[in-house]
Amino acid sequence: MNLIAEKWQDYELLDTGDGMKLERWGDIVLSRPDPQVIWDKSSPALWKRAHAEYARSESGGGKWHYFKEFPGRWNISYGSLGLKFIIEPMGFKHTGLFPEQAANWEWMYRSIRAAAEAGHRPEVLNLFGYTGGATVACAAAGAAVCHVDAAKGMVTRARENVELSGLGDRTVRYIVDDAFKFVAREIRRGRKYDGIIMDPPSYGRGPSGEIWKLEDNLAGFVKNCMELLSDKPLFLLLNSYTTGFSPVVTENILRLTLPERLAGRCTFESGDLLLPVSARSGRSDIYLPCGSYAALRGNTD
Repeated sequence: MNLIAEKWQDYELLDTGDGMKLERWGDIVLSRPDPQVIWDKSSPALWKRAHAEYARSESGGGKWHYFKEFPGRWNISYGSLGLKFIIEPMGFKHTGLFPEQAANWEWMYRSIRAAAEAGHRPEVLNLFGYTGGATVACAAAGAAVCHVDAAKGMVTRARENVELSGLGDRTVRYIVDDAFKFVAREIRRGRKYDGIIMDPPSYGRGPSGEIWKLEDNLAGFVKNCMELLSDKPLFLLLNSYTTGFSPVVTENILRLTLPERLAGRCTFESGDLLLPVSARSGRSDIYLPCGSYAALRGNTD
Protein backbone atom coordinates (compact mmCIF):
# COMPACT_ATOMS: atom_id res chain seq x y z
CA MET A 1 0.00 0.00 0.00
CA ASN A 2 1.52 3.31 -1.07
CA LEU A 3 1.53 6.12 1.51
CA ILE A 4 1.13 9.78 0.52
CA ALA A 5 2.48 12.61 2.68
CA GLU A 6 -0.37 14.98 1.87
CA LYS A 7 -0.99 16.85 5.14
CA TRP A 8 1.91 19.30 4.91
CA GLN A 9 1.33 23.05 4.92
CA ASP A 10 4.89 24.31 5.49
CA TYR A 11 6.30 21.98 2.84
CA GLU A 12 5.23 21.85 -0.81
CA LEU A 13 6.63 20.02 -3.82
CA LEU A 14 6.09 22.83 -6.31
CA ASP A 15 7.29 21.10 -9.48
CA THR A 16 9.50 18.34 -10.84
CA GLY A 17 11.39 17.86 -14.08
CA ASP A 18 14.74 17.39 -15.81
CA GLY A 19 16.21 15.44 -12.92
CA MET A 20 15.27 18.09 -10.32
CA LYS A 21 12.59 18.82 -7.74
CA LEU A 22 11.48 22.29 -6.64
CA GLU A 23 10.42 22.46 -3.00
CA ARG A 24 9.00 25.11 -0.70
CA TRP A 25 10.20 24.79 2.89
CA GLY A 26 8.18 27.45 4.72
CA ASP A 27 9.00 30.64 2.81
CA ILE A 28 12.23 29.31 1.26
CA VAL A 29 12.29 27.55 -2.12
CA LEU A 30 15.06 25.07 -2.91
CA SER A 31 15.89 23.12 -6.05
CA ARG A 32 17.49 19.69 -5.56
CA PRO A 33 18.42 16.75 -7.79
CA ASP A 34 16.29 13.63 -7.91
CA PRO A 35 17.37 10.75 -10.16
CA GLN A 36 13.82 9.44 -10.58
CA VAL A 37 12.55 12.65 -12.21
CA ILE A 38 13.02 11.67 -15.86
CA TRP A 39 10.27 13.89 -17.32
CA ASP A 40 10.14 17.55 -18.33
CA LYS A 41 9.37 20.45 -16.00
CA SER A 42 5.69 21.34 -15.96
CA SER A 43 5.96 25.06 -15.13
CA PRO A 44 9.40 26.56 -15.94
CA ALA A 45 8.34 29.94 -14.52
CA LEU A 46 8.01 28.46 -11.02
CA TRP A 47 11.70 27.61 -10.95
CA LYS A 48 12.64 31.30 -10.90
CA ARG A 49 11.38 31.36 -7.30
CA ALA A 50 14.32 29.23 -6.09
CA HIS A 51 16.48 30.76 -3.38
CA ALA A 52 19.17 28.11 -3.90
CA GLU A 53 19.95 25.03 -5.97
CA TYR A 54 22.10 22.00 -5.27
CA ALA A 55 24.14 21.12 -8.35
CA ARG A 56 25.96 17.86 -8.74
CA SER A 57 29.61 17.83 -9.84
CA GLU A 58 30.84 15.66 -12.69
CA SER A 59 33.68 14.55 -10.41
CA GLY A 60 31.25 13.48 -7.70
CA GLY A 61 29.43 15.23 -4.88
CA GLY A 62 28.16 18.74 -5.49
CA LYS A 63 27.44 22.07 -3.82
CA TRP A 64 24.73 24.62 -3.17
CA HIS A 65 24.42 27.69 -5.40
CA TYR A 66 22.61 30.65 -3.81
CA PHE A 67 20.45 33.07 -5.82
CA LYS A 68 18.69 35.02 -3.05
CA GLU A 69 19.47 35.85 0.56
CA PHE A 70 17.77 33.78 3.25
CA PRO A 71 18.59 32.54 6.78
CA GLY A 72 21.16 29.78 7.07
CA ARG A 73 18.63 27.74 9.04
CA TRP A 74 14.94 28.20 9.74
CA ASN A 75 12.00 26.33 11.23
CA ILE A 76 8.97 24.68 9.69
CA SER A 77 5.94 23.04 11.30
CA TYR A 78 4.04 19.86 10.62
CA GLY A 79 0.70 21.16 11.78
CA SER A 80 -1.20 17.89 11.64
CA LEU A 81 0.72 16.63 14.68
CA GLY A 82 2.04 19.93 16.05
CA LEU A 83 5.70 19.15 15.30
CA LYS A 84 8.51 21.58 14.46
CA PHE A 85 11.81 21.04 12.69
CA ILE A 86 15.00 22.91 11.81
CA ILE A 87 15.73 23.15 8.09
CA GLU A 88 19.24 23.86 6.81
CA PRO A 89 20.92 23.26 3.42
CA MET A 90 23.63 20.69 4.15
CA GLY A 91 26.03 18.45 2.24
CA PHE A 92 24.88 15.83 -0.23
CA LYS A 93 21.75 17.95 -1.03
CA HIS A 94 20.22 17.27 2.39
CA THR A 95 18.01 19.72 4.28
CA GLY A 96 17.75 17.92 7.62
CA LEU A 97 14.33 16.38 7.00
CA PHE A 98 12.67 13.80 4.74
CA PRO A 99 9.14 15.21 4.24
CA GLU A 100 7.78 11.99 2.74
CA GLN A 101 8.27 10.33 6.14
CA ALA A 102 5.31 12.33 7.47
CA ALA A 103 3.10 9.58 6.06
CA ASN A 104 4.78 7.13 8.46
CA TRP A 105 4.65 9.59 11.37
CA GLU A 106 0.87 9.69 11.05
CA TRP A 107 0.16 5.99 11.55
CA MET A 108 2.89 5.54 14.18
CA TYR A 109 1.47 8.48 16.13
CA ARG A 110 -2.02 6.95 16.09
CA SER A 111 -0.71 3.56 17.19
CA ILE A 112 1.26 5.02 20.10
CA ARG A 113 -1.59 7.32 21.18
CA ALA A 114 -4.01 4.40 21.30
CA ALA A 115 -1.62 2.44 23.52
CA ALA A 116 -0.92 5.46 25.75
CA GLU A 117 -4.63 6.17 26.19
CA ALA A 118 -5.11 2.52 27.19
CA GLY A 119 -2.63 3.04 30.02
CA HIS A 120 0.61 1.73 28.46
CA ARG A 121 3.54 3.98 27.59
CA PRO A 122 5.24 2.34 24.58
CA GLU A 123 9.01 2.20 24.26
CA VAL A 124 10.30 2.94 20.76
CA LEU A 125 13.79 2.43 19.32
CA ASN A 126 14.74 4.71 16.41
CA LEU A 127 17.85 3.32 14.69
CA PHE A 128 19.84 5.40 12.18
CA GLY A 129 17.65 8.16 13.64
CA TYR A 130 19.21 11.05 11.65
CA THR A 131 17.72 14.39 12.80
CA GLY A 132 14.84 12.78 14.62
CA GLY A 133 11.69 13.28 12.56
CA ALA A 134 10.27 9.96 13.77
CA THR A 135 11.67 10.52 17.26
CA VAL A 136 9.76 13.81 17.57
CA ALA A 137 6.53 12.23 16.28
CA CYS A 138 6.75 9.24 18.62
CA ALA A 139 7.64 11.39 21.64
CA ALA A 140 4.72 13.71 20.88
CA ALA A 141 2.39 10.70 20.81
CA GLY A 142 3.50 9.65 24.29
CA ALA A 143 6.25 7.08 23.71
CA ALA A 144 9.57 6.80 25.55
CA VAL A 145 12.08 6.94 22.70
CA CYS A 146 15.67 5.76 22.30
CA HIS A 147 17.29 7.67 19.42
CA VAL A 148 20.45 6.11 17.96
CA ASP A 149 22.77 7.51 15.30
CA ALA A 150 26.51 7.21 14.75
CA ALA A 151 26.87 10.92 13.87
CA LYS A 152 27.07 13.18 16.92
CA GLY A 153 25.87 16.20 14.92
CA MET A 154 22.70 14.40 13.85
CA VAL A 155 21.93 13.35 17.41
CA THR A 156 22.41 16.95 18.53
CA ARG A 157 19.98 18.13 15.84
CA ALA A 158 17.46 15.49 16.93
CA ARG A 159 17.59 16.86 20.46
CA GLU A 160 17.11 20.39 19.09
CA ASN A 161 14.05 19.28 17.10
CA VAL A 162 12.53 17.60 20.15
CA GLU A 163 13.02 20.75 22.22
CA LEU A 164 11.79 22.99 19.39
CA SER A 165 8.56 20.99 19.36
CA GLY A 166 8.07 21.69 23.06
CA LEU A 167 8.84 18.09 24.05
CA GLY A 168 11.98 18.64 26.09
CA ASP A 169 10.32 17.08 29.12
CA ARG A 170 9.54 13.81 27.33
CA THR A 171 11.56 10.64 27.90
CA VAL A 172 14.09 10.51 25.06
CA ARG A 173 17.50 8.82 25.25
CA TYR A 174 20.04 10.19 22.76
CA ILE A 175 22.71 7.63 21.87
CA VAL A 176 25.74 8.30 19.65
CA ASP A 177 26.69 4.78 18.61
CA ASP A 178 26.94 2.26 15.80
CA ALA A 179 23.40 0.89 15.39
CA PHE A 180 24.53 -2.69 14.78
CA LYS A 181 26.67 -2.82 17.92
CA PHE A 182 23.97 -1.08 19.96
CA VAL A 183 21.38 -3.67 18.93
CA ALA A 184 23.74 -6.51 19.84
CA ARG A 185 24.26 -5.01 23.32
CA GLU A 186 20.52 -4.47 23.84
CA ILE A 187 19.91 -8.14 23.02
CA ARG A 188 22.46 -9.17 25.65
CA ARG A 189 20.78 -6.83 28.15
CA GLY A 190 17.41 -8.41 27.47
CA ARG A 191 15.82 -5.08 26.47
CA LYS A 192 12.48 -5.04 24.68
CA TYR A 193 10.77 -2.32 22.62
CA ASP A 194 7.17 -1.97 21.51
CA GLY A 195 8.21 -0.21 18.31
CA ILE A 196 11.36 -0.19 16.20
CA ILE A 197 12.16 2.18 13.32
CA MET A 198 15.13 1.77 11.02
CA ASP A 199 16.55 3.20 7.80
CA PRO A 200 19.79 1.26 7.28
CA PRO A 201 22.29 2.55 4.68
CA SER A 202 22.89 0.83 1.36
CA TYR A 203 26.61 0.65 2.10
CA GLY A 204 28.85 1.65 4.94
CA ARG A 205 31.86 0.93 7.12
CA GLY A 206 31.80 0.35 10.84
CA PRO A 207 34.18 2.01 13.31
CA SER A 208 36.55 -0.97 13.08
CA GLY A 209 36.44 -1.20 9.29
CA GLU A 210 33.51 -3.61 9.06
CA ILE A 211 31.80 -3.47 5.68
CA TRP A 212 28.01 -3.25 5.51
CA LYS A 213 26.16 -4.11 2.29
CA LEU A 214 22.39 -3.93 2.37
CA GLU A 215 21.83 -6.95 0.13
CA ASP A 216 24.21 -9.09 2.18
CA ASN A 217 23.50 -7.96 5.73
CA LEU A 218 19.95 -6.62 5.96
CA ALA A 219 18.14 -9.88 6.70
CA GLY A 220 20.52 -10.76 9.53
CA PHE A 221 20.24 -7.30 11.07
CA VAL A 222 16.42 -7.29 10.90
CA LYS A 223 16.41 -10.73 12.52
CA ASN A 224 18.44 -9.30 15.41
CA CYS A 225 16.05 -6.35 15.72
CA MET A 226 13.11 -8.76 15.87
CA GLU A 227 14.60 -10.15 19.09
CA LEU A 228 14.15 -6.71 20.66
CA LEU A 229 10.40 -6.58 20.00
CA SER A 230 8.09 -7.03 22.96
CA ASP A 231 5.56 -9.85 23.00
CA LYS A 232 2.81 -7.38 22.06
CA PRO A 233 4.57 -5.06 19.61
CA LEU A 234 3.00 -2.02 18.03
CA PHE A 235 5.20 -1.91 14.94
CA LEU A 236 8.52 -2.42 13.23
CA LEU A 237 9.13 0.03 10.38
CA LEU A 238 11.85 -0.63 7.79
CA ASN A 239 12.52 2.28 5.42
CA SER A 240 14.60 1.98 2.27
CA TYR A 241 16.09 4.61 -0.02
CA THR A 242 18.11 2.12 -2.06
CA THR A 243 17.22 2.59 -5.73
CA GLY A 244 15.84 -0.55 -7.32
CA PHE A 245 15.12 -2.23 -3.98
CA SER A 246 11.45 -3.26 -4.16
CA PRO A 247 9.27 -2.76 -1.07
CA VAL A 248 8.12 -6.35 -1.56
CA VAL A 249 11.69 -7.46 -0.86
CA THR A 250 11.79 -5.64 2.47
CA GLU A 251 8.33 -6.92 3.39
CA ASN A 252 9.52 -10.46 2.62
CA ILE A 253 12.44 -9.94 4.99
CA LEU A 254 10.05 -8.91 7.77
CA ARG A 255 7.90 -11.96 7.16
CA LEU A 256 10.84 -14.37 7.02
CA THR A 257 12.54 -13.05 10.17
CA LEU A 258 9.43 -12.84 12.35
CA PRO A 259 10.07 -14.80 15.59
CA GLU A 260 7.87 -17.79 16.23
CA ARG A 261 6.63 -16.18 19.45
CA LEU A 262 4.99 -13.42 17.36
CA ALA A 263 3.38 -15.69 14.76
CA GLY A 264 -0.25 -14.73 14.22
CA ARG A 265 0.12 -11.52 16.20
CA CYS A 266 1.18 -9.26 13.34
CA THR A 267 0.15 -8.06 9.91
CA PHE A 268 2.45 -6.79 7.17
CA GLU A 269 2.33 -4.14 4.49
CA SER A 270 4.69 -2.33 2.15
CA GLY A 271 4.74 0.25 -0.60
CA ASP A 272 6.23 3.47 -1.89
CA LEU A 273 6.38 6.74 0.03
CA LEU A 274 4.95 9.47 -2.20
CA LEU A 275 4.92 13.25 -2.28
CA PRO A 276 2.09 14.92 -4.21
CA VAL A 277 3.15 17.49 -6.80
CA SER A 278 1.50 20.86 -6.18
CA ALA A 279 -1.42 22.05 -8.30
CA ARG A 280 0.70 25.15 -8.96
CA SER A 281 2.68 23.08 -11.44
CA GLY A 282 -0.44 22.56 -13.50
CA ARG A 283 -0.07 18.80 -12.98
CA SER A 284 -1.55 17.87 -9.62
CA ASP A 285 -2.25 14.34 -10.82
CA ILE A 286 1.32 13.05 -10.38
CA TYR A 287 3.34 11.90 -7.38
CA LEU A 288 7.07 11.67 -6.72
CA PRO A 289 8.23 8.35 -5.22
CA CYS A 290 10.71 9.01 -2.38
CA GLY A 291 11.87 5.66 -1.11
CA SER A 292 9.77 2.83 0.23
CA TYR A 293 8.69 1.24 3.47
CA ALA A 294 7.76 -2.15 4.88
CA ALA A 295 5.95 -2.42 8.18
CA LEU A 296 5.01 -5.04 10.71
CA ARG A 297 2.03 -3.98 12.77
CA GLY A 298 0.92 -5.74 15.91
CA ASN A 299 -2.66 -6.88 16.23
CA THR A 300 -4.43 -4.73 18.81
CA ASP A 301 -7.18 -7.17 19.77
